[in-house]
Amino acid sequence: MAARLSLALLLVVLAVAGGRAAAQDYDFFYLVLQWPGSYCDTKQSCCYPKSGKPAADFGIHGLWPNRNDGSYPQNCNPDAEFDPSKVSDLLSSMRAKWPTLACPTNDGVRFWGHEWDKHGTCAADVFDEHGYFAAALGLRDQLGVLSTLTAGGVNPDGGYYTMDQIKGAIRDGTGFEPYVECNRDESGNSQLYQLYFCVNAAGDSFVQCPVLPRGRPCGNRIEFPAF
Repeated sequence: MAARLSLALLLVVLAVAGGRAAAQDYDFFYLVLQWPGSYCDTKQSCCYPKSGKPAADFGIHGLWPNRNDGSYPQNCNPDAEFDPSKVSDLLSSMRAKWPTLACPTNDGVRFWGHEWDKHGTCAADVFDEHGYFAAALGLRDQLGVLSTLTAGGVNPDGGYYTMDQIKGAIRDGTGFEPYVECNRDESGNSQLYQLYFCVNAAGDSFVQCPVLPRGRPCGNRIEFPAF
């Protein structure tokens, strides 16, 4: 009887450990911020959310668990579907700082649900649903990217800047250098699109990136379009 209980206990411990290992299958996060002017200034264009045109500021694209080898986990728990009621106190902040610009016009729930399902569920060892979205919002606010760029003379006025100017302004203002991803406007000009910052595996502080993402390349003449 005692042997059976010991074996059962061992199996439970192994199952818990195995589940925890699977949940912790990453080394850091990317916090990805997106400039809405560049999202909209393409052939595809954009649609403003039902809450109206977002502020001219960097919005959140996502908080993504990643591994040091450049790979990443995804869709880790299909049973943990996004539930807007669990973030009811965050929805106004999410509409303002994590807006959707996809067409057709919508309220953002589908976008946030995708981010939670694909990425958030893979960080269940540190975040429940509320904690995941709250952490991303807090991390974004810590950076104050737009103000650091403008303080460094890099303004969203349709002008062109070098990669060194963009990275230098952000590094001087935040202490961290992001990976800069560009897209193309309708005329084919390279424009500042997304910024990738790295966050430790606990999801609570910024770190230097151990590996860079494979994003769209930029030239050295980068437009910062108005929004």
